[in-house]
Formats: sequence, C-alpha cells, structure tokens
Amino acid sequence: MKKTVSAYLAASLTTLLWGISYLWSDSLLDNGIPVEFFVPVRMLLAGLLLCLINKLTGQSMKILQKKDILIFLLLSLCVPFIYFLAETYGLKYTESPTITSLIVASNPIFSMITGMVIFKEKFGRLNILGVFITLAGLWLVTYTYSGTGPHFILGIAIIFIAVASEVSQIAFTKSLASRYAPSVIVMYQFLMGSIFFAPLFFTKGLASFDPELYFSWKVLYPTLSLALLCSATAYTSWAFAIKVLGVARTSVFLAIVPLITALAAVATNNESFDVVQWVGLAIGMAGLYLTQLPGKPTCKA
Repeated sequence: MKKTVSAYLAASLTTLLWGISYLWSDSLLDNGIPVEFFVPVRMLLAGLLLCLINKLTGQSMKILQKKDILIFLLLSLCVPFIYFLAETYGLKYTESPTITSLIVASNPIFSMITGMVIFKEKFGRLNILGVFITLAGLWLVTYTYSGTGPHFILGIAIIFIAVASEVSQIAFTKSLASRYAPSVIVMYQFLMGSIFFAPLFFTKGLASFDPELYFSWKVLYPTLSLALLCSATAYTSWAFAIKVLGVARTSVFLAIVPLITALAAVATNNESFDVVQWVGLAIGMAGLYLTQLPGKPTCKA
C-alpha cells in the first residue's frame, strides 16, 4: 500500500511539472530561442544530473542485457527526440500552451489500448468510461482559446506525432522497469537522446547564438527549470509510477496536464475561467476518479 501511495504521488508530481512546462517552453519560444537549442540543452543537463545522482546513491548503471541497448535507443528515439521536437514545434505553430497540452492529453486512450493489448492489463468498463469523461471535462475547461497562429492545423497534426511517440516510449519503459531503477532508465533515455539531437544542435541550434540573450536569466531560468524539474525529476517519478501502477493507470494522469497548464495560465494572468470551464473541471475530476476505481476487470486483450 505504501508503495502504491508513493506511485500515485509520483504520478501527481509529474503531471504538475509537465503542466507548467508548457509555459516555460512558450516563454523560450517567445524570446526567439530555437527549439533545436533549448531542447537538447534540457535533455543533456537532465541526463548529467541523473548520472551524478545515480553515482552518489550507488545505483547500478550497468546495462544487463545486449537487447536492452536497442530498447534504450528506441526509447530515446521516441522520447526525448521525436516527442520533444513534435511537441515544441506543435506549440510553436499553434501558439497555445493550453491547446497543445489538451491534445497531448489524448494519450491515455492510446495508452490504455497499449496496456491491454501488449501487457494484458485488465480494466473495467467504468475505468475506460472514466478516461473519456475526464477528457470531455478537460475539454470544457480548455475549449476557449485565442491568439492561435496561422499554422494552427499543422501544429495540431505535429502534436499528434508527439502523442504517438509518448505511447511508444511508455511501452519501452515498461519493458525495462523490472531490470533497472527508474532514475537509470531516464538517465540513459536523456543521454542517448542528446546524441540524436546533436546534429540539430550544432547546426540550427547555434545558427543565431547570442551570448547576451542566451545567458540572460529570462532564458536560463526556464531552461534550467525544464531540465532539472520537468525532465530529470518528472521523468524519474513517471518511470517509478509506471513500474508500480502499470501503463494505462499511470498514463491516465496525463489527462490532468492541460488542467495544470490552464491553472498556471490563469495564475500568470494569461487566461481566465468562465462557469462552463469550472463545470468541466468538476467533470474531469469525476472521470479521473472512475479510472481509479477497483472492480471486476471486464475489458482485456
């Protein structure tokens, strides 16, 4: 029970940090920092920090099986490489952190299918209904938006690529979770991901490098926050939650991310809620409760 409670807290922490991350990424884009610069820096810093933490805590970082090298590479290709390019470019083109996070929140539907088909996880009808209720409620919370860019539809299409890569990385993480500590999985994920990013970083990422801007606090603050909190901390917590709770039950927490993004936007005076959106919040919370109800599993692969 204690481990389960810890896993739920870890999943909650992850959703909180990822919800805020959209505002930090949007801030960097608004300051003209290219995706190819701050995303690779975020990944590398997170990987190095986790390497140091694993070393200090005595975690074994040895890769135990040869086949795991391929799994780690595929994991890193999905997330961070494909996911963060697609997510950040999607955010750039839609110009809406809330809409971006809302589309990413469709992940639980695909993750539940992955959990049932690949890992034979079982769920009751109420659990599955809860996912759709949660997403419907969160749509009501975040359905109003303004200031979208001229490439809004393209941005939406790109974000769905991020969703597909996120579902894939969850499956790879689950396959490694029984042999490696969460912090070790995420460490390799980010360090290998940094290698994938290297060609983009040294070309487009540094093409317009301006030391005065790039080393200013308005750039360093969101970059370090993304690296240390939203990558190193959040992904380690996420891997731990997946290991304890399973693929689909953990992934449903992603439905909360757009809510966190919307609340953060309100707190920073970027958005305001109307009555319909508060009703949506209540519906979303009710849906999340249904996804976590224990009961006789009636839906399985």
